[in-house]
Amino acid sequence: MQAKGAPDCGREKVGLDGSNRVEAPQIEVGQQVRSDDVPTATVIAFLKTRTGEPPMPQSRRAWMKTAAMGMGGLLASEHNLAAQPVNHASALADPRDEIRITGLEIIPVNSLRSIFVKMHTEPGITGIGEGTVEGRIPTVVAAIKEIEPYLIGKDARRPAHHWQAIYRHAFYRGDIVLTSALGAVDIAMWDIKGKALGVPIYDLLGGPTRDRIKCYGQAESVEDTKTHVLAAGYKSMKTSVSATRGRLSRSSESPYYIDGFVEKVKAIRELIGPNFDLGIEMHGEHEPPAAMEIIKALEPFRPWFYEEPIQFQNLPLMAEMAKKTTFPFATGERMVTKWQFRDLLTAGAAQLLQPDVTHVGGITELKAVAALAEAFYADMLPHSKEGVVGFAASMHVAASIPNFLAHEVPSLQAVKGGPPNVDRSPMGKSYIKKPFVMTEGNIVLKGNLDGPGLGVELDDNLIDNERGIPEWEFPEMWDRVDGSVRDH
Repeated sequence: MQAKGAPDCGREKVGLDGSNRVEAPQIEVGQQVRSDDVPTATVIAFLKTRTGEPPMPQSRRAWMKTAAMGMGGLLASEHNLAAQPVNHASALADPRDEIRITGLEIIPVNSLRSIFVKMHTEPGITGIGEGTVEGRIPTVVAAIKEIEPYLIGKDARRPAHHWQAIYRHAFYRGDIVLTSALGAVDIAMWDIKGKALGVPIYDLLGGPTRDRIKCYGQAESVEDTKTHVLAAGYKSMKTSVSATRGRLSRSSESPYYIDGFVEKVKAIRELIGPNFDLGIEMHGEHEPPAAMEIIKALEPFRPWFYEEPIQFQNLPLMAEMAKKTTFPFATGERMVTKWQFRDLLTAGAAQLLQPDVTHVGGITELKAVAALAEAFYADMLPHSKEGVVGFAASMHVAASIPNFLAHEVPSLQAVKGGPPNVDRSPMGKSYIKKPFVMTEGNIVLKGNLDGPGLGVELDDNLIDNERGIPEWEFPEMWDRVDGSVRDH
C-alpha cells in the first residue's frame, strides 16, 4: 500500500505475453485551449504529458511467441503482430512499437451537424475520427472530453480493446451520446493503426470483399431527381413520404391524404423507370395505422425498401407490419451497439440494417453488427447523413463485409451562412484534401479509399470554412390542426 503523499513511481504489471513492464506514472497538466475567435468551430485541445521511464519493450522472443499464437478476431489480432498486414514502403512505424496517445483535438463542424476528432500520438502519427448526435454537439463534445483521460498513454493500435474498456467500465451502459463519442475515438485509432502499418483499414478488417461501394442519391421531386440523382450518375435513390397535402399525418388517414404520397412516388417512378432502385423514406414520422396505409398504397411502385416505417421502440409491432408486405423494412440509424441490433434481428423487424458509424460505436461496432446481421441473412444499408470522415470509415467496413447492399451519401442540409465562396460537396470538397470521386453511382476503392488508414486528410482550411455557421437544431414537429407534438 502506498503511503499517503508518496509519489507514484509506476506500477509493475504483467503484459499479455507474460513479461513484466512498468507503467509510467501520469502527471495531469491539462491545458484547455480555445480559439475564441472561432465561436462556431471551436477547436478544443486537451493535451497531457507523461513522465517516468518508458515501458519495457517486448523482447524478440516474446514478440515471436505472440506472433505464433494465431488468435482470431479483432481483439486477438491486436496482439498477433505477425497477422497484421504491413506495407513497408508507406508504414509510419515498426509494427512491434507501441503508439501511445498523447492528446485529442475536438473540432465541431456545424455545417455537417458533426464533430471531427484528431488523435495525437508520441511517434507523431495523427488519426482522425468523427462522432455526433445531431443537434447535441456540445453534449457529445463533453462526452469525448470524459473519455480522453483514459486514452492518454494507451496504445492506439488496440481499438477493439479500448472500445471494450470505455464501454464496459461505465457502470451504466451508455446510449447514443456515449457510443457517438466512443465512435469518434475508435475511428481515429483505426486510422492511426492503418497509417502505422501503411495499409487501408479494410485490409485490417480481413481485406476487401468488393472493389467498389454502391451509393444512392436522394430527391424530393421530379426536378430534384433529374438534377441531383440522374445527372449525378446514381443508379439508386430514395424519396421521403413524411408529409403531404400541407400537413403531417394523423394516426389513420383519408384516401385524399394517402393519394398525395402516391402521386409523388408515381411521378418519380415514371421518370426513372423500372430498372432503378427507389427506396421510400418514412423517417418514423407516422403512427402505425397510417404507416401501414402508406406502405400498402405504394406497393404497386415496387419499392426498394421502406425506411423507418415506425419508431424502433416497438420491435414486435414493426415485425408484425413487416409480415404484411413483400418489400423489406430498413431501420437502425438511431440504434446503437450490437445488443440493440440483436433485438431487432431476433424480432424479425427489418431485413436491411442502417447503423451509422458515427452513432453505433465506430468501426469496431459497425463490423460487429454486420457480422451479426450476416447470421440472420440481413444486409447492411449504412446510414451516413453527416460528415465525410464517418462516410469514409463506414465505407471501409462496407468494403470488408459480404452482406453490403448500398451506402447513403452525406448531405449538406445544415450549411447556413458562413464564409462566401466556399465550394462544398457531399463527396468532401472543403472538408478533406482529396474529395471522393463517384463513378456511375459507385465509390471505387482504388484511388478513393486505398491509402493508409482512412485514406483521407482534413482540409487545411476546415476551421476557416466553418466560421459563422451556427449549430444546427432539429425542427420542432407540431400538428397544424390541434398543436399536439408529432414524431420526428
